Amino acid sequence: MAAKTGSLSINSENIFPIIKKWLYSDHDIFYRELISNGCDAITKLKKLDMIGEYTLPDDYKAKIEVVVDSEKKTLTFKDNGLGMTAEEVEEYINQIAFSGATDFLEKYKDKSNADQIIGHFGLGFYSAFMVAEEVHIDTLSYKADAKPVHWECDGGTEFSMEEGERSEVGTTITLFLTDDCLEFCNEYKAREVIKKYCSFMPTEIYLSKADTKETQTINADEKLDTDTVVETVKPEKEDEPEKLKIVKRPELLNDTHPLWMKNPSECTKEEYLEFYRKVFQDYKEPLFWIHLNMDYPFNLKGILYFPKINMEYESIEGTIKLYNNQVFIADNIKEVIPEFLMLLKGVIDCPDLPLNVSRSALQNDGFVKKISDYISKKVADKLAGMCKTEKEEYEKYWDDISPFIKFGCLKDDKFCEKMTDYILFKNLDGNYLTLPECLEVNKIDPDEAEESAVDENGNKVEAEVVDGGQDDGTADEDAEAEEKKEKTIYYVTDEQQQSQYINMFRAAKMDAVVLTHNIDQPFISQLESKNEGIKFQRIDADLTDTFKSKTSKKAAEEMQAQAEKIAGIMKKALKKEKLEVKVEKLKNKKISSLLTLSEESRRMQDMMKMYSMNGMGLGDFGSEGETLILNANHPLVQYVTAHQDGEHVQMICEQLYDLAKLQHAPLSSEDMTKFIARSNDIMLLLAK
Repeated sequence: MAAKTGSLSINSENIFPIIKKWLYSDHDIFYRELISNGCDAITKLKKLDMIGEYTLPDDYKAKIEVVVDSEKKTLTFKDNGLGMTAEEVEEYINQIAFSGATDFLEKYKDKSNADQIIGHFGLGFYSAFMVAEEVHIDTLSYKADAKPVHWECDGGTEFSMEEGERSEVGTTITLFLTDDCLEFCNEYKAREVIKKYCSFMPTEIYLSKADTKETQTINADEKLDTDTVVETVKPEKEDEPEKLKIVKRPELLNDTHPLWMKNPSECTKEEYLEFYRKVFQDYKEPLFWIHLNMDYPFNLKGILYFPKINMEYESIEGTIKLYNNQVFIADNIKEVIPEFLMLLKGVIDCPDLPLNVSRSALQNDGFVKKISDYISKKVADKLAGMCKTEKEEYEKYWDDISPFIKFGCLKDDKFCEKMTDYILFKNLDGNYLTLPECLEVNKIDPDEAEESAVDENGNKVEAEVVDGGQDDGTADEDAEAEEKKEKTIYYVTDEQQQSQYINMFRAAKMDAVVLTHNIDQPFISQLESKNEGIKFQRIDADLTDTFKSKTSKKAAEEMQAQAEKIAGIMKKALKKEKLEVKVEKLKNKKISSLLTLSEESRRMQDMMKMYSMNGMGLGDFGSEGETLILNANHPLVQYVTAHQDGEHVQMICEQLYDLAKLQHAPLSSEDMTKFIARSNDIMLLLAK
């Protein structure tokens, strides 16, 4: 062919500055683009052979070679794919993949429109100019009678093209790197970048050095390292023995058959664990994994690993690697991966994803949302299936995966809907219950509870005799209250702090679930909103009738009068006029006082505390919904009632309040100091 020079089909000098500055977010991505082009060329050549339009040589081995030469400051990419004719170079390279550059510059010069490029331009080759001041192409097409082509461009709009010298079908691209990008012809940097983007590409990728410094000569009969190859060196004189030049063997950098491409039934546990360690450099064993394998309505494969998750820490590092036909695209692309799955580690390979020209961002496409929904559905199906068929194993994992599942429910309504019946709650005995099971546990006979009441030491408590046995018309109310109670799930947030209430629940043969994570509060609020009639209530939020002795209407009226009397005494002693005080006859006579805070008030306070941390003050908010309950059966309460003006009443009132508060929440430093001093004073009185 006659030598040819000309201008690329570009009407502006701005195309290469644009490519260098913003077309690709990372400069090292040119490795991926050039190697991917080589993979595509090899795939197409194999397909031509398969359909009978070309015959591959018997010894053909598909491969891509990357050669770094730090002396010449070059980086070379070689493939034995289908190559290009002069006409194809003209069409695909000189005209930038069929597209007029004027439209390109006018429509896509704004960085914000980068995601729209997909389908309009094939600019992968031009990523080379991000790092090179000059690029050469040497190519030979598979077509019969095709002639080799040599093409050169210095990064401007001028190129030269002439007949080349390549003798094998395929393409070689040589980059003459700019001075500020010489790191890319360093062997270690090249290995790092290729492994980052190309670890699982379907064609073998080899890395080698062209530096002559690392070669040496030995006699032909010397033993060789398996990582080396040799070239024969002709002796300078006839009587000299034959020498061999040692060259380091090209290094294979990728796995062409990654685990996610295999059928799940063919994979062993050790293979899954080895893949996890290799890809994520994490030697802590994952809890379990999900192998995704779908061909219709779209092609998607992948493996999601469930590591131990601790949401107490601010930063939760998960990594979902997204691939397109085994070509790495990016980590944690939120359009494809549901947000809550970002806590996991894994790989997703979806050849059907609509990517833009840089392969690193997704177009806005409803199809992408379908893929995201599918991934979420498969995770929910796997977890639900485990709960149904492998309940014991599921329970072993639960404490570690529960924050992830709850976070998923908060972020994804469909996921929440699928998982609602498979969320586990640990009860006071350490057993795991599903939500439907939680709704059944407190359905007990009040009479049975009355008969079996015990104190905190496990001793039976004698039930108080009821004054009169007449029907006072409260049966219907009791039934209604019982029905309402059946929909309530009691919970504990601190087993030590709320131990007194836990003892009362155990004595009444009632149960509660343990919810200690920060995520539990918003999670139970969501469950309440999505499941009509279900209410979560902390065990210290109210005092149910189960813990009270049965009494007649007359006795209740007398106790109400007593309550009004003692409430005045307590408010005066504590200097808390807004404090609500109730007097109840509790079954356990050893409990003197309790403090309850309504569920609504406590949740509101928690929310206000959160805002307070962000700069909003709490003001006087803090005691709304708080109720002090005094046990009419306890001697200290009876003493206060009988000795309103006694010298020790003030001290006893303060002590009763602090004792109740201690069972509910920690005392402030000032209140704790007073409590300790007062306790010492009380003990001194006993010692006299």
